[in-house]
Amino acid sequence: MRRFEILEPKSIKEACRILSEKEDVKVIAGGTALLILIKHGVFVPKTLVNLKKIKGAEEITYNPTEGLRVGALASIYDVESAPAVREHYPLLAQACHVVANIRIRNMATIGGNLAHADNQSDPPAALVALNASVELTSRNGVRTSKLADFLLGSYETTLEQDELLSALLVPPPLPGTRCTYIKFTTRSSEDRPCAGIAALVRCSNGICEEARVAVGAVSPVPVVVGEKVTGKKLTADLIKELAQEAGELVDPIEDLRGTVDYKRQLVKVLVRRALTGCIVEGVV
Repeated sequence: MRRFEILEPKSIKEACRILSEKEDVKVIAGGTALLILIKHGVFVPKTLVNLKKIKGAEEITYNPTEGLRVGALASIYDVESAPAVREHYPLLAQACHVVANIRIRNMATIGGNLAHADNQSDPPAALVALNASVELTSRNGVRTSKLADFLLGSYETTLEQDELLSALLVPPPLPGTRCTYIKFTTRSSEDRPCAGIAALVRCSNGICEEARVAVGAVSPVPVVVGEKVTGKKLTADLIKELAQEAGELVDPIEDLRGTVDYKRQLVKVLVRRALTGCIVEGVV
């Protein structure tokens, strides 16, 4: 039997103090990832810092000027079902809705999902496409970082030992934005994605003003394409060109879900479908 010292701080500041003073310590919130790693002996920490007693750290707020703020302890189900997310950020709601199953979504937190940095996860791709940032809190203060910069690789982030990911920040959406998220699995629908494509397109009079496609679950971090199409008409040929570029830019991790070549081809197909879906039937 593994025994731990369990500490339950009442504030983010207190939690950061503990992290700065303790050695061999891990933070736990939903526990859906960490507990599995502990059971398999990947981590055997002396101290667990349970964040669940911190009040208000799960709040979700929206302001038309500042955008969306999601407390790190909000569950993935809280995010997918929040009225503000469903109305203004349907791309994020879609990606959260297809995470595992309802039991996991009710336990897992959005902050834990991002801090864990599992490359085969759905929310990061959607959030990178939405140009989201994370709020990082330590004893010395608060800093923000673009999520795309925060994620360094599989299970690797810029998070310091005495820092906590305290909130998720998403800028306000622009009118006329259409989006979609496609998750492809090789086994059951509850499986982790073999590829996850988050596409966001904004056009005016047939001319593309913005296009961002984030390819997740294939490479160690989400890969973004689409910026070069600004000011152009998003034709079938241009979509095909973007899909080809995405397939070349990704750095696939070969595993049981597919070979490198298989995943490159898969990305080309799914990016084309996602962009076409945004134009034809994407959610505004």
